Amino acid sequence: MITIIGGAGFIGTRLSHRLHRSGRSFEILDLKESKSFSDRTKKTDVRSQDELNNHISKKSVVVNLAAVHRDDVRPKSLYDEVNIEGARNVCRAASENGCNTIVFTSSVAVYGFAPPNTDETGKINYFNDYGRTKWEAEKIYRSWQADDPGRRTLVIVRPTVVFGEQNRGNVYNLLRQIASDNFYMVGKGVNKKSMAYVENVAAFLEYSVKAFKPGIHTYNYIDKPDYDMNTLVTEVRKFMGQSDSEGMHFPYPVGYLAGLIFDTLSMITGKNYAISRIRIKKFCATTQFESSVAQSGFKPLVPISEGLQRTLRYEFLEDHAEKELFYTE
Repeated sequence: MITIIGGAGFIGTRLSHRLHRSGRSFEILDLKESKSFSDRTKKTDVRSQDELNNHISKKSVVVNLAAVHRDDVRPKSLYDEVNIEGARNVCRAASENGCNTIVFTSSVAVYGFAPPNTDETGKINYFNDYGRTKWEAEKIYRSWQADDPGRRTLVIVRPTVVFGEQNRGNVYNLLRQIASDNFYMVGKGVNKKSMAYVENVAAFLEYSVKAFKPGIHTYNYIDKPDYDMNTLVTEVRKFMGQSDSEGMHFPYPVGYLAGLIFDTLSMITGKNYAISRIRIKKFCATTQFESSVAQSGFKPLVPISEGLQRTLRYEFLEDHAEKELFYTE
């Protein structure tokens, strides 16, 4: 039985569809009911030890996708309650009920603003609560595995930013602005961005539940090649039938100043805005990673260029108004 904690979310739903198509036995533990698999959902809070104990068993292979991850989470204590204490609760439930395999989705956020081409050996240098609590959770899972290293399998997957159909995160917002021909570049646009298409991430998680022997297996997940921002914008515009150039640029200091202004407005009004200092900084930074996933034997199913085109076609050229949406960053 594959137990997907946080399985009603964006990646979890894709993973569930893959398992359903392949005839695999699975259940979803989540605070909300999965719209795609309501009959397989068990309302569960990772902050509740009793609820996890009731649903994790010796037959379980746990995939933990549950996390608090947005930049604007309030109260901030939720990062620790869900990401750290939740990890501790999952490990206790696994230990008490004889579960020996956990696949944990961490994040490249543990590296912070890392040097280009950082791989799994990169320095841990998080800059926000999300990265901090993901790293603390990793340490909890590592300790769980070390308590019985001959029998326990831990797979830690650190995805870069994940995009795809039905997602309403930062990549979607960027694509929407470009597709509407209402986008202006901040900075020179030569900074590179590692990304991952959701179908490939789900496929690697599916692969991970059965591919590894006891031990600790840590992988960044990235779909290559990496786009620089100018190339990404140009490719989107060409696919949407617009100009084949990246368009107008604003200097980075101007964009950063705008972010500071909106941060100040947010403090005064209590509202969240699409523009912020940290979002401008992340947009203009190079976030380029390497991965040893290929050494695991896994091969991505969808080239990233095709994943991008699938997303653009689904979101901006077809009508899917009745479909579920997933709001992430």
